[in-house]
Amino acid sequence: MLNSFALTINGEQVAGAAGNFDVINPATETVTAAAPLASIEQLDQAVTAATNAFKTWQHTSNEERQSLMHKIADSIEANANELAEIIVLEQGKPMFLAQAEVGGAVAWTRYNAELVIPVKIIEDSEHKRIEAHHKPLGVVASITPWNWPLMIAIWHIMPALRTGNTVVCKPSEFTPLNTLRLVELINEILPAGVVNVVTGQADIGGAISSHPGISKIVFTGSTPTGQRIMSSAATNLKRLTLELGGNDAAIVLPDADVDAIAEAIFQTAFLNMGQTCAALKRLYVHDDIYDALCNKLSDIAQAQVVGNGMEAGVNFGPIQNVNQFNIVNDLVEDAKANGARILCGGEALKGPGYFYPPTIVADISDGTRLVDEEQFGPVLPVIRYTDVEDALARANSASVGLGGSVWSANIEQATEIASKLECGTAWINGHAEVLPHAPFGGCKMSGFGVEFGEEGMLEYTCMQVLNINK
Repeated sequence: MLNSFALTINGEQVAGAAGNFDVINPATETVTAAAPLASIEQLDQAVTAATNAFKTWQHTSNEERQSLMHKIADSIEANANELAEIIVLEQGKPMFLAQAEVGGAVAWTRYNAELVIPVKIIEDSEHKRIEAHHKPLGVVASITPWNWPLMIAIWHIMPALRTGNTVVCKPSEFTPLNTLRLVELINEILPAGVVNVVTGQADIGGAISSHPGISKIVFTGSTPTGQRIMSSAATNLKRLTLELGGNDAAIVLPDADVDAIAEAIFQTAFLNMGQTCAALKRLYVHDDIYDALCNKLSDIAQAQVVGNGMEAGVNFGPIQNVNQFNIVNDLVEDAKANGARILCGGEALKGPGYFYPPTIVADISDGTRLVDEEQFGPVLPVIRYTDVEDALARANSASVGLGGSVWSANIEQATEIASKLECGTAWINGHAEVLPHAPFGGCKMSGFGVEFGEEGMLEYTCMQVLNINK
């Protein structure tokens, strides 16, 4: 069991006024640590602290912010082993993946530190100069999910800091420990009140959504929760960035080399045990290569070593929580009842822990829950098609549109098809790749706004036009 954790409000470590709650290790179903349960009053205190800190922080120079952000990256690197261990114990992923998450957090922090906030010259004539500047919004609230607890917190916090905002974080109640420790480290470097963290249940999230002192919410999570946030945020017209659920489709064309693509398809579908918003979740494969690709994916799945992420040699961990575990179970059982063929996996492992092996499901189609609903777990439905326009129509039939991909030896043809996918990012011969310099976001019910790159950074600002008469 890990040591105790505390909230950080105005630079101080404080206990939860509403008590504590247990954080469960999904590999053992035992308590990893007790997390503080914040009260609504403590949320108010955190917002007040951030509001007061903003008065000074917004006027810091670009150079000062950049220097401090690099110091935060240094601190994450110095505490990498501890942070990776916390990730494994509360989230469940294997150690190598937790280490990659920490490394990604460092890289993303350094990238954001070096971003330049642009000033656009709209006119510069004899008598007039017009400039477009970008100013910080104020207090930004970050609400993060349980699948990538450190990385997504970094995605939210760092562009906010770079643009001169202050932050109140609210991590998932399933994985709060990493964010609590991260904010503690950040507060060893930044002025008090610039970054605060509160932990709790849905009541805290609801209070954030409607809080009059918060100027922007950046949220990564489910579509229904995003809808509730959007409704509550209308009270003071909060700015929103919503990265919501997806049910990403991939289309494999008949000319694709099965041996060349199978490993990449598997890894992008089962990244983080399939618990990734932009993971490949529906695989449409042409009839000519359907059986060959199904067999190859099944072979790869059966070679995975499922177990506790703290154990050497394990490369496939548990589902993070019992609710998601039950959803995955239900979807697979429904697929079986509707005549689908389970090529491998398909049954939860016995013993403690929310372990479900990587599962490939064939002879399934649209209209089945496993295809129509986002599974967010280690199961991949493989759907046979004969006409690519039909596959494209089926891929686009979902109400969500986060990512999609086309796999083919013919890049020109694949690009033409990918451009017709209704999603925020369309990959060719890849999937689920997010990069700090490439904007990422969804369309339809997958949310709005983008993260990453200059475009993502500017979502944390409001434009001010300076109209100068010389």
